[in-house]
Amino acid sequence: MIDAKDRLIIEVLQGGLPLVPSPYARVAESLGMDEQALLCRLAELKARGVIRRIAAAPNHYKLGMTSNGMTVWDVDDSQIADLGAHIGGLPFVTHCYERPRALPDWPYNLFAMVHGKDRGEVEEKRAEIAGILGSACRAKDILYSTRILKKTGLRLKPKGQTPCSA
Repeated sequence: MIDAKDRLIIEVLQGGLPLVPSPYARVAESLGMDEQALLCRLAELKARGVIRRIAAAPNHYKLGMTSNGMTVWDVDDSQIADLGAHIGGLPFVTHCYERPRALPDWPYNLFAMVHGKDRGEVEEKRAEIAGILGSACRAKDILYSTRILKKTGLRLKPKGQTPCSA
C-alpha cells in the first residue's frame, strides 16, 4: 500500500512537525527531497486514505486551559446535522461529532469538547451551546477530564515486525 519513501515520510512525521517557520521544508531537507515533492506525496497519501490529516494536538493544560469538558447532548435527529455543524464551528469548540445513542443508558448523540481556565468558563460555553440547540435538545450533560491522556497519531511498527512480535 505504501512504498519505502512513503513509509519514511510517515516515520519522520509521526514524531511531529518541527517548530520552525518552514516545517515542511525542514522535513523535506531531512529526507533529501524538495519541499514541493514532499507536499505532493502527502497530498497523494491523503487522497488514498493512508493519512487522514496532519493537525496540531495542543496540551491544553500548558496553555492555561485546565478545565476540560466533553459536553453531550440528546439532539433531535432531524436537526443534528445542521446544529452539529453550527456547534462545531464555534471558536471555543475544539472538536464536535455525532455518535449513535446507546439506549436506554446513554441518550446522547452530539458531543462537543470545550476548554476553559476553570469550570465556570466551561459552564458559560456550555450554556451558549444550549442556547443554540434550543428546543432541539432534549437532554444534556458534561463529562470533565480528570487526567491527560497521551495524544498521538499514526504510528508505524518497525519494518519487519509482526503483530505477534510486538
